[in-house]
Amino acid sequence: QLQASGGGLVQAGGSLRLSCAASGRSFSNYAMGWFRQAPGKERELVAHISWSGGTTYYADSVKGRFTISRDNAKNTVFLQMNSLKPDDTAVYYCAARQRFFASANHPFPWDYWGQGTQVTVSS
Repeated sequence: QLQASGGGLVQAGGSLRLSCAASGRSFSNYAMGWFRQAPGKERELVAHISWSGGTTYYADSVKGRFTISRDNAKNTVFLQMNSLKPDDTAVYYCAARQRFFASANHPFPWDYWGQGTQVTVSS
């Protein structure tokens, strides 16, 4: 029900825009998030947005470089990634849950997950 796309290979300093398209139901009343997982590392929440789009959260590692946004009319969430670094290389996943929390580790469960899209940043 969540389909992530837009990943690819980019040089350091470049940009990518990820999309997460929802189908089967409306996610307009869900908070949405982007996670990433690099080889040998734990999955981490990098960006999170409230259902209205009015509140966002970013991990310190991406703050000022990544921007999360959403278009509820199109049932789609975006992650604009600028000034990419090799450390941003990972599989990126989108997810949805019923509430927004401005914390990477809040235990409130994520209900839906996308399949992931690979982002590779070369040095």
